[in-house]
Amino acid sequence: MLNSSHIDPDGSSPDLADIRKVVATLPKVLLHDHLDGGLRPQTVLELAEECGYSDKLPTTDVDELAQWFIDTGNSGSLTSYLTAFAHTCAVMQTAESLTRVACEAVEDLAADNVVYAELRLAPENHLESGLDMQGVVDALVEGLAQGEAHAAAAGKDITARLLICAMRQNDRSKEVAQLTIDNYGERSGGYVVGFDIAGPENGFPPADHADAFALLRENLVPFTIHAGEDAGVDSLRDAVVQGANRLGHGVRVYEDFTASLEGIECQQVASAIRDRQIPLEICPTSNVQTGVCDNLADHPFSLLDEMRFTCTVNTDNRLIGATSMTKECMALVSVFGYGYTELFDLTCHAINNAFADLPTRERILDTIIYPAYLKLTDADGDGEIDADESLEMHLN
Repeated sequence: MLNSSHIDPDGSSPDLADIRKVVATLPKVLLHDHLDGGLRPQTVLELAEECGYSDKLPTTDVDELAQWFIDTGNSGSLTSYLTAFAHTCAVMQTAESLTRVACEAVEDLAADNVVYAELRLAPENHLESGLDMQGVVDALVEGLAQGEAHAAAAGKDITARLLICAMRQNDRSKEVAQLTIDNYGERSGGYVVGFDIAGPENGFPPADHADAFALLRENLVPFTIHAGEDAGVDSLRDAVVQGANRLGHGVRVYEDFTASLEGIECQQVASAIRDRQIPLEICPTSNVQTGVCDNLADHPFSLLDEMRFTCTVNTDNRLIGATSMTKECMALVSVFGYGYTELFDLTCHAINNAFADLPTRERILDTIIYPAYLKLTDADGDGEIDADESLEMHLN
């Protein structure tokens, strides 16, 4: 890890600014990102103008609007945090707006050197202007394809995929599960790769949607479940029982730890998640905003990682968190002393547990991720930045 001996005030070791320059160039894999939480502030204003919603926005000044979303996110509760989506969803009610938002998301992620992204959205929230749910999916797929093409033209290689969400407070999850099945894999040109259930956790347990999960399992469609973000261990137990392939957030699994003089031990639910290596889609900035912890220094990320949970790092909502994958990675560097070896491991966890098909994952790992990190170990004097010896041993 990059501990205090790596980042010291005398300047003899890399400082955070130098490290950030390297981290910004590294390939990143993103598994948990909501399209309706990641719009550009200017896009919110322009779409609001087009659909006559401008007078309902808190402000029409782009900088003030960006700050409003951040302030709303910093509420300390998931319930308050989710109120920001009323405005973003309101301006995403046409095929054109959905396509634009999806396209711009891919462009922005590619600019941050994200090489694989699973973006998610709930079609049931975007039907007010006459679209049906299939129309929403079609518009999003078109946007992802456009974004990939624009990124390629700019010299960036990104693979963007879609998770179709159901809202847990509604009663359409089985319908949305069937929509996911109907569009899964080659039925959508490979873009739709799985299902998610999102929304307020407390009072809406995964078991309420058991029929939807059973349908997905029967049709061999992978799914993730938001759990262990606002609700606690019981929600995680429920998600595991329902067969979740991954856990959205999952950070409150630490509530199923016990501590003694002998150390920290996992109890039943935590043991099941760790022993089965069910991936956690952790979103550090978002977790602070919603009150999972008071600040990043108190976040359980490094503890979970050290205890060998399968951790991934994610953005959740880039607009509301004013974040990016580079910022999330740098939080791990600056707060927990993570180095390139740890970032490499997290990137591998993410791509290996992505819902894309194996050839896609292998291509990204073998042709993009490995070469980029191998470049960091170059010590032949050609001017490349060298990584820790541990990374070189890790790769060879």
